[in-house]
Amino acid sequence: MLAENIFLKIINKEIPARIVHEDEHCLAFQDIHPQAPVHILIIPRKEIRTHADITEADRAMLGHLHLVAARVAQEQGLTAGYRLVVNCGQGGGQAVPHLHVHLLGGRAMSWPPG
Repeated sequence: MLAENIFLKIINKEIPARIVHEDEHCLAFQDIHPQAPVHILIIPRKEIRTHADITEADRAMLGHLHLVAARVAQEQGLTAGYRLVVNCGQGGGQAVPHLHVHLLGGRAMSWPPG
């Protein structure tokens, strides 16, 4: 994984992002290397390195990320369906050391992924 947490710089408005949703708990923005016509990253404001690092205290925030994903998918017109992906650790394909949910849609999703 990258040593630097670019997502914290986006949260802190130190670098620009094409934000589609922002609230007190999370931020959603368009991926700069989209893997589908719609590819949005949903990140918590709280710094959590990987999915393996979540705790019981993160329960409400994790639910909130999913509610935001559903709302953003609807706003993006993904009525035919979409995929949510959470990569965990370098072996799981995670590139940035900050928990994030990929919202992918706008094309048929094959199985198995990757």
